[in-house]
Amino acid sequence: MPAREGSLEAPTRHSLDWTNPKFYDEEDLFKELERVFDICHGCRRCVSLCQSFPELFDLVDESPTMELDGVAKADYWRVVDHCYLCDLCFMTKCPYVPPHAWNLDFPHLMLRAKAVKFKQGKTKPRDKILSSTDAVGALASLPGVSGIVNAVNKSDLGRKALEVTLGVHPQARIPEYHSNTLRKQLANKVSRQVTGEAAGNTTGKVALFTTCYNNVNEPDVGMDLVAVFEHNGIPITIPVKEKCCGMPKLELGDLDTVKAHMEENIPVLLQLVDAGWDIVAPIPSCVLMFKQELPLMFPQDARVRKIRERIYDPFEYLMLRHKHGKLRTDFKQPLGTVAYHAACHQRVQNLGQKTREVLALIPDTKIEIIERCSGHDGTYAVKKEYHEYSMKIVTPVVNKVKQLKPDYYGSDCPMAGQHIGHGLKDGTAPKHPLTLLRIAYGL
Repeated sequence: MPAREGSLEAPTRHSLDWTNPKFYDEEDLFKELERVFDICHGCRRCVSLCQSFPELFDLVDESPTMELDGVAKADYWRVVDHCYLCDLCFMTKCPYVPPHAWNLDFPHLMLRAKAVKFKQGKTKPRDKILSSTDAVGALASLPGVSGIVNAVNKSDLGRKALEVTLGVHPQARIPEYHSNTLRKQLANKVSRQVTGEAAGNTTGKVALFTTCYNNVNEPDVGMDLVAVFEHNGIPITIPVKEKCCGMPKLELGDLDTVKAHMEENIPVLLQLVDAGWDIVAPIPSCVLMFKQELPLMFPQDARVRKIRERIYDPFEYLMLRHKHGKLRTDFKQPLGTVAYHAACHQRVQNLGQKTREVLALIPDTKIEIIERCSGHDGTYAVKKEYHEYSMKIVTPVVNKVKQLKPDYYGSDCPMAGQHIGHGLKDGTAPKHPLTLLRIAYGL
């Protein structure tokens, strides 16, 4: 087939052949890295997305031949290590994704490389610890412990210790931990027997997958979701138990742990779906994990496919209800100008701008959307060797917020919102869109 420009058809995603022994063959991996890197070098459209592409192009341009053949294979890992699987290159920039004959899937190639590195035992202990969100969160949120952890994380001595022991950048923002977790606050909603008012494909009753981050770091966002949904007549429950969705371990290449988490989460969520509950998660990465990554890892698993069809982004769910006249618009308070950062892992779900659409219903409210990566990724921005790159990536977003001088700013990804605030350095705090909606309702 002759080479041609792509983007003429909708992109398709191939399943991840991660159980095939060839997947972990380093020689075969490097052949594919060489093929893809050479195509990327000849295109360069993705140079502004993250640090992986500038790293690649600098390696080529500074090589003796100024072509990929002049780059040492060992330096390929420098490109891999900067990729945090935001997926934007695949979904928004690359003209050579399937069904194009060149069949490029840069994020999943980086994932394969990370999996090879993990399988070879070359992953840093620091990265294993930071991606163990369940274990770290459970310990740091214990009553009596959370206050100590937060105090240590704010002290110069504590930050120096984190830098030395874990390689955490001393200027990086670290989220606070709360002992009054989201799951504790919603414990009375477990195993509820209620009915919902169906609208379109929605059942009108929702099981909230609380997520590791919202559970222990920003439980208020989860409570805002509950307030907004119940104001709209949508009862909420939570699963009897949940594990991390698996995204941190996926980004590490630890695919066996991703599978273990899937095997714990899916049966619990399936019971809820079979009982008539839809599922919503307030972190875009968690929704993406169930909607895309797990189905691509387990394409033959009917349970995974069923959850994929019943899990929703919160604003996607509200807009689906709005189409059938089931979203209340009795807003009490305008928001003025809102600088709204669209999170990468929400954008690549191809939902459209559902958050902007909901917030735009609020009278006397102007939504200014910012569609650039914040560069946070959950752990990338806190690591000593990557923090400065993350601040470089977020700078255009920060500059846009400064230019707009909004009444509020925030992101669907609370970590991205906080990273923007970290870049602003003006003391203002981000407001999650769910928080803004609660404010507008006057709840």
